[in-house]
Amino acid sequence: MLMLPLAAHAQSYPNRVIRIVVPFPAGGLNDNVARIVQPFLQEELGQPVIIENRSGASGIVGTDYVAKSAPDGYTVAIVASSHSVTPATNAKLPYDTVRDLTAVSMLVRDPFLFIVGEQVPAKTLAEFVALAKSQPGKLNYSTPGTASQTRFVVELFDERAGIKMTEVPYRGGAPAMLALLSGEAQFSVLSTQLSSPQIAGGKIRPIASGGRERDGHFPNVPTVAESGFPGFEALQWVGMLAPAKTPKDVIAKLNGALTKILARPDVKEKFTAQGVTAASSSPEDFQTLIETEVKQWTEVSQRTGAPPAAQ
Repeated sequence: MLMLPLAAHAQSYPNRVIRIVVPFPAGGLNDNVARIVQPFLQEELGQPVIIENRSGASGIVGTDYVAKSAPDGYTVAIVASSHSVTPATNAKLPYDTVRDLTAVSMLVRDPFLFIVGEQVPAKTLAEFVALAKSQPGKLNYSTPGTASQTRFVVELFDERAGIKMTEVPYRGGAPAMLALLSGEAQFSVLSTQLSSPQIAGGKIRPIASGGRERDGHFPNVPTVAESGFPGFEALQWVGMLAPAKTPKDVIAKLNGALTKILARPDVKEKFTAQGVTAASSSPEDFQTLIETEVKQWTEVSQRTGAPPAAQ
């Protein structure tokens, strides 16, 4: 008998306003993705869909709000891959990343680019690794912050490549890029949308892409795996989560609507213009990815002693 209200709810869903919580300020990638998806999701579900920016503590405030919301499908979050890094840098999260939230669908993906400044002589990843080995600890890499995904990707790559670079942390991706342009840093791992204008201007050089397949924006740039490091993947993504215990039928309805939206040519074009690729997924596959990344970055943090995030 206890299951009847749940089943009835799932069958009638949705019948009121759905709220998408973006745990970052307006104007960032999460927010842009939400605003591209919102009108189409409203059309597919036949109910108003509103966006609410609840920023604070590097995304923790808004994510915690959704984790503690009613598991009914009317409050969801749009988070980025930094969501999987946060547990590795903050042992006192007010929610459990894996147990208190459940995956709905990935929305977009963007392989990180491994980039060097124009003053660096290396033209390939192999050449850069050889350069780094010849100067242990002397090459700098810039990051958007010590607790950023970039930091963890480079630490993991250093382990795989047998090299050691020195981190120079900044407050955000734009300053990290400026460090490459000025020569303060020689290397970084940053997003396609941040890197593309500088690559086009010849100010920086992409030497590898972190995806399983080559980045459609840079088809001539080999993947890290192709460059001698099989299985290595460094991906930025944005996806939708719901509170844990949200009925599976509700998750399936949201996932089905998003799958249709992300298959639309006009939506794909909007995301391509943002420098990312539309990429739907099953809830199960997306949940597995998050759990795998949480485990991976936590282990990297433990091995490298990454400091906690500033709150």
